[in-house]
Amino acid sequence: MSRRQVVLIGYGMAGARLAEEIRRRDPTGDRVALTVFGEEPHPAYNRVLLSGVVAGSLSAEAVRTQDDDWALRNLVDLRRGLRMTELDRRGRRVRLDDGRWRPYDHLVLATGSRPWFPPLPGLLDFDGEPAPDVVPFRTLDDGERISAAARAGLRVAVLGGGLLGLEAARGLAGRGTEVTVVHPSDSLMERQLDAGASRVLASSLRRLGVRLRMGVPAVAHRPGTGLLLADGTTVAAELVVVAAGVRPAVEQAQAAGLAVDRGVLVDDRLRTADPDVSALGDCARHPGADAGLVQPAWEQAAVLADLLTGADPAARYRGTATVTRLKARDVDLAALGDVHVPVDSADAEVVCVQDPARGRYAKLVVRDERVAGAIVLGIPDAAASIIRFFDRGTPVPPDRLALLLGRALPAASGTDPSTRSADALVCRCNSVRREGLVQAWEAGARSVSDLALRTRATTGCGGCRDEVCALADWLADRQPAVAVPAV
Repeated sequence: MSRRQVVLIGYGMAGARLAEEIRRRDPTGDRVALTVFGEEPHPAYNRVLLSGVVAGSLSAEAVRTQDDDWALRNLVDLRRGLRMTELDRRGRRVRLDDGRWRPYDHLVLATGSRPWFPPLPGLLDFDGEPAPDVVPFRTLDDGERISAAARAGLRVAVLGGGLLGLEAARGLAGRGTEVTVVHPSDSLMERQLDAGASRVLASSLRRLGVRLRMGVPAVAHRPGTGLLLADGTTVAAELVVVAAGVRPAVEQAQAAGLAVDRGVLVDDRLRTADPDVSALGDCARHPGADAGLVQPAWEQAAVLADLLTGADPAARYRGTATVTRLKARDVDLAALGDVHVPVDSADAEVVCVQDPARGRYAKLVVRDERVAGAIVLGIPDAAASIIRFFDRGTPVPPDRLALLLGRALPAASGTDPSTRSADALVCRCNSVRREGLVQAWEAGARSVSDLALRTRATTGCGGCRDEVCALADWLADRQPAVAVPAV
């Protein structure tokens, strides 16, 4: 195929991953000349780990996924600090906020999403910018600003009891702040959890110092004072962290006439209504992908790289069976599949165990002998086993309770490295499969830390660390480490 001029708009997690996947297939740039425009000034970083920045356990450098010279070494023309302001599909060109037009043969939109601010008086100033004591929780700059403000005794209100809000609140509580989560629903993470799991999670968070105001929405922000709630009470706050959800950044795509419905509509080839324009990640909407999660973006990046480079013209994205993990210290929570099935369901087998005093809750939904859904809080061994059955689509053990309590035999749950297939998914956060880890090992990554550096496995939520350790031990037994010549 002839060399294509591909322009990528957006260098967040999806865009950066796509650039890496393209160069993995076309390392010398013979097939794809890649130009990238990223709105943020930073090198690519892992947004999944921002809660660690807020908690003070990770630095900005620690969450980077690329160094400053990655683009130069990999023949990528990367321009940071530039945003697309107009898309001219007929002329096949884009205009950036520096006023210049850039032509393309193929355009990829990876513009991501932006934080949503509830329409509360006082939350934004007259220019539509956050008030001085209001910070969204979305970018690395946001995380660093929140972290810099955190101190013992600081009164913080977190707007939103979803995944990001709870991660931010737990991190801040661990630093001694007086943090209160304000959530309009009676249940935390109501999309991913049922009412029972939400109650146990709420109890666990309270024990860790997080205050909760649920079922009472905020109606106004009073700068310097805090949040006024619908019941007339006030949550005192010197800092308000907004984690109330996101909206896809699709304004320019929509203005250019592309079909948009909660994201730019794409098909299984990640193509928009214009065959010369593709989209992936948070700004794209595919019927098989959940918005706001990382793994679909990783899988989309691999498919799109296959198509753009010609490595696999038959590649298609069919959707992702996602797992939600809450990444907060001292809280181990996983939710997957259909979790809102009642225990007396007529079309599924549902097993549920509650131990609120110890912060444990487990629910397993089985259909046709396979995991159809699960919530596992406070039982990490069970979560790891259930996720493996969910990923592989294999029948679960007859003793459902043993599986739910983390007592399934290792061989049955798939932890034995010798029984895992080459394409078995090991690290969901970074879409690392067993064969990728084996290849990294054979290339000289002879420790878990080296494997993490080479493949990024274990650097997301950390839930795969035990399996990576087991695989590394197994590989060491099979093929003892040999000296690797210095490059």
